[in-house]
Amino acid sequence: MLDWSMAVFNETQTQVEFRVTPNIHGPISEDDVKQLLTQAEFAMLKPLTHNIHNCVAEVNALSTHDNGKHELFFIIGERADGSVTIEISEDKMSASMTLESAWGEKDPSLPMILNTLKSHKVKMGLSKPKIQSLIQQLAILPPGESCSSQIAIGKLAVNGINATLTRQVPLARERLLQPQEREDGSVDMRNLGAMIMVKPGDVLMIKTPATTGTPGYNVHGEPIMQIEGKDLQMKPGNGTELLSSDTNQLVATVSGQPVETPKGMQVDDVLQIKDVDVKYGHVDFEGSVLITGDVHEGMKVKSTGDITVMGFVDSASLEAQGDVIVSKGVIGRQIKEHELSTHITARGQICAQFVQYSNLTAKSDILVTKQLLHSHSVSDNVITVSDPNARRGDLVGGRATAKKGIKAVAFGATAGTKTELYCAMDQTELKAEAKASDDQAKQLVVAGLDIESRLRKLPPKTEWQTDAGMIEQVKMMLDEKKEIANRRAKAEAECKQLQQEVDGYYSKYFVQAEKHIFANVEIHIGPAQNRTQREHGPCHVKNLHNEISFDYGSH
Repeated sequence: MLDWSMAVFNETQTQVEFRVTPNIHGPISEDDVKQLLTQAEFAMLKPLTHNIHNCVAEVNALSTHDNGKHELFFIIGERADGSVTIEISEDKMSASMTLESAWGEKDPSLPMILNTLKSHKVKMGLSKPKIQSLIQQLAILPPGESCSSQIAIGKLAVNGINATLTRQVPLARERLLQPQEREDGSVDMRNLGAMIMVKPGDVLMIKTPATTGTPGYNVHGEPIMQIEGKDLQMKPGNGTELLSSDTNQLVATVSGQPVETPKGMQVDDVLQIKDVDVKYGHVDFEGSVLITGDVHEGMKVKSTGDITVMGFVDSASLEAQGDVIVSKGVIGRQIKEHELSTHITARGQICAQFVQYSNLTAKSDILVTKQLLHSHSVSDNVITVSDPNARRGDLVGGRATAKKGIKAVAFGATAGTKTELYCAMDQTELKAEAKASDDQAKQLVVAGLDIESRLRKLPPKTEWQTDAGMIEQVKMMLDEKKEIANRRAKAEAECKQLQQEVDGYYSKYFVQAEKHIFANVEIHIGPAQNRTQREHGPCHVKNLHNEISFDYGSH
């Protein structure tokens, strides 16, 4: 053990000197030297570990040599102020502070803390109570001990909510799904209730306006721009108007049948026909068409509103700007290998109980409550083959193509009938949108750098601060800089949102079987494809890493 007297204060009482003669005291260890600093007068001082390590190495190297007979001096401890350390998260949304207790000198003070925060540009989201709590903890900490806490949190932007249009009246297609209940509680599938009619003044649709959201900020005070909600324009159709006292309400101005349009509603005159056959002729009507009987072979029905058929459609053509609703069945035949005798096109939905050998094309959903057989169906939304309770609904044969998913109780048949399913085929287009948004953001980065460069090249303010024209020019440049920054933040936020949609695309759009997928069902989801070789039970079929995956756990 080394003699206590070998460690003494220097003249200024700020450092501890270790005086040692290698030939006499060596060899020594680092613990021997550190033990000297445990004396009461040095207990508040900071051991200089690096110096102690070098000291021991030098003393031990000289302890057996002639030149080790001279006394050496080493600084092994010193007084030191406490310290403030700031750590900022990678996303700049939080900042933590560590306070280290002083070694015989001054602990960090509030002014010192504030200056350190300022030097790290931490100025938003600061918590005064958390900073005060750290200062209180510091007051009782031994020398060199530290305490830490998160002392600043940024505020995430709150994105706006998209505008919505909420229909206030039922449509003709909903009668198909709501057959009338008899007094005994049973359901009469033939009685679909009274025809849906409205009168002047009835509220048809209400618009909930988009919200702008609120911007956020990081701990540096840099703004985080929100994505504003997208507006929807509610357009009055024929027989409707926006309420003068509240333009977010769309009301009827005439009596008739309400029909949903892509951006609002219209009220149609209704042409009521018993049967569309050779005797009656083709139908081309400005309004909605109600056929209480059947549409016979070879006949054509065209409407600017809905087409509602209470009976059957047999090898005919129906085209509607609204929905096509067939209460009973749609029947067709195969004329050639890829040619079918029935064609139904709707800008809205297509709804029927039963469909066979028919071409169905809808901008919105296709809903078949019992069977969709050997048909070619195309929907820009979802194809559903199921009754309301998911007990029955067979999609067998033909090809079904839907942008946003296909649902059925059963796909294919026990006989192994070839059935083709295509869905979620538009991810590439979504990726292109995301790339275009990213490219726009990058262009705005370049524009921002350009305006910054132009501002830096301005002459000193003293040369132009009295020049009104120059002042106006500088103001315009600063406004341009702000506008570019806002547009860039918006483009980056939109790009992020689109990228999230791309990343979650296949988890959102898929094929869903409530009970069965039989053999020989060809499934295409994006670039992934698979032909079933056996029967599968209830499952969701998804594109997972560009391969078809059967998820049975989701049921």
